[in-house]
Amino acid sequence: MSTSGSPPPSGRLGTGHILFLIVAAAAPLSAMVGTVPLAFAFGDGAGVPAAFLFAGVTLLCFSVGYAVSARRTGGSGGFYASVADGLGRPPAVAAGYVALLSYNCATIGLAGALGYFTQLVLAAHGLTVSWEWCAAVGLVLTAVLGYREIALSARVLALLMLGEIGVLAALDVAILARHGVHALPTASFSPHVAAGHGAGVSLMFAFVSFIGFESAALYGKEAKDPRRSVPRATYAAVVLIAGFYALTSWLAVGAVGSDRVREVAGKQMGDLFFVLGDDFLGKAGSTGLQILLCTSLFAATLALHSAANRYAQVLAADGLLPGALAAEHPRHRSPHRASLAQSALTAVVVAGFAVAGLDPYADLTTSMLGLGTLGIVALQALAALSVLGLRLRGEGRGHWWRDTVAPLLGFAGLAASVWLVVGNFDMLTGSPSRVIAALPWLLPLVALGGLLYAARLRSAQPVRYRLLGVRHTAVPDLPPAAPALSGDRHA
Repeated sequence: MSTSGSPPPSGRLGTGHILFLIVAAAAPLSAMVGTVPLAFAFGDGAGVPAAFLFAGVTLLCFSVGYAVSARRTGGSGGFYASVADGLGRPPAVAAGYVALLSYNCATIGLAGALGYFTQLVLAAHGLTVSWEWCAAVGLVLTAVLGYREIALSARVLALLMLGEIGVLAALDVAILARHGVHALPTASFSPHVAAGHGAGVSLMFAFVSFIGFESAALYGKEAKDPRRSVPRATYAAVVLIAGFYALTSWLAVGAVGSDRVREVAGKQMGDLFFVLGDDFLGKAGSTGLQILLCTSLFAATLALHSAANRYAQVLAADGLLPGALAAEHPRHRSPHRASLAQSALTAVVVAGFAVAGLDPYADLTTSMLGLGTLGIVALQALAALSVLGLRLRGEGRGHWWRDTVAPLLGFAGLAASVWLVVGNFDMLTGSPSRVIAALPWLLPLVALGGLLYAARLRSAQPVRYRLLGVRHTAVPDLPPAAPALSGDRHA
C-alpha cells in the first residue's frame, strides 16, 4: 500500500467536477432562501453582505493551510487525514468519528428538508403528496447515484448547480436593471452597520452557509491530479460561494431597502426570496425558484451523502469501522457498501421521525442539520490547528504565510464561529426544546470516545495503532511499513 497519496489510474475527477461536488454541498439557493432571511432578521440586517465577505476571507485563510494538508495527504481522507498528519493519531480518531456523525446528521437533516419543501411546492401547484413520499424518492435517487461512480454524481450536480445559480443570477440582474447603482447600498459595508448590533449572529449564519466546501479533500483517490485539483477546487469554491452570497444578499438589501430589510425579513422569513422573485422575475420566476429550491436540497443531500460514505470507507480501511465498509466497487470505483449503509441509516432515521409523527422541518431538519453544521465547523477549526501542528514539529516548509499566519487566522475565525453557534444553537435550530439544546454535547462525547478507543489500541494493538492514518500521509521515500517501525511520531 502506497503512502504517497498518488491517485489510482482510474481517477476521473478534474477540478471542475470536484468544484461542483463541494459547491452543491453548500447549496447556494437553499442558503439564500433559508439562511439569509434569518441573518437579516436576527443579525445586523443590512450588514449581512459584509458578514459573508468576512467569512469568505477567513475560510480562504483556512484553505491556504488546508491545501498544505491536501498536498501532504494526496488529497484524500478529509479531516481524519489532516488531523492525523498534524496533530497525531488520537485526535485523528476523534475527528474521524465526529466527521462521520456530523456528515450523516447533515445528510439526514437535508433529506427531511427535501421532503418538507417538495411537499409544499407540489401543494402550491395543486398536487398533494406527503413529505414522506417526497423524501423517499429523493433518498432512492441519492442511493442510486451514490452507488455509482462519482463522476456521474458530479455531472448531475453540475446540471443542478447551473440551474440554481442561474435563477439567482437572473434575480440579481433584474434587481440591478430596475434599481441601478441604488441596488448596492453603501450602508451594508459601513462600520456602524456591519459591526453593529447582531453582527455575531450574522457571522454565525454566514459561516454555516459554507458547510461542505472543505469536502474536496475526500475525493483525492478519484481525482486525476489530486495534489493540484483538490486545493484549486477548494480555493475556487470559497471565492465563488463568498462572492455569490455577498452579492446576492447585498442586492436583496438594495431591493428591500437597507432601513427596512430587518423588519421585512422578520415578517416574510423563508418567503422573502420568493416574494422578490415574484416581484422582479414574475410568476414564472417565482415558480422557478420554488422548483430549484427542491433540486438544490437534493443536490446538497447527494453531495453530503457522498462525503459521509467516503469518511466511512476511510475509517473502515483503518479498522475503525467494520472492514466491509472499506470495499470499493470493481467497476464504479465507488465506496458502494459504505454508500448503501449510509442510505439505510438515513432512511431508518427519517422513517423513525415519520412514524413518531414529528415535523420534518421543525424537528428533523433543524436538529440534525444544526448538529451536523456545528460538528463540521468545529472540525474545520481543528484542521486549521493541525497545520500549525506541522509547523511546530518543523515538518512544514516554514513559509510564514502558508504554514503559520493563514492557518492561525483561519483557526481564530472558525473558533469564534464555533463559539457563536454553540451560544446561539437554539436560534440556529429554531427550537426551544431542551433535548435539542443538549445535542451539541454529543460532539465532545463522540470525540472522547474516539480518544479512549485510540488509547486502547495503542496499548492493546500497537502495530495496528501505528498504522492509523499512515495510508493518507505522504511520507516520501518510505516503504509502506516504515512509519509503523520508525517510532510513534504521531502519538
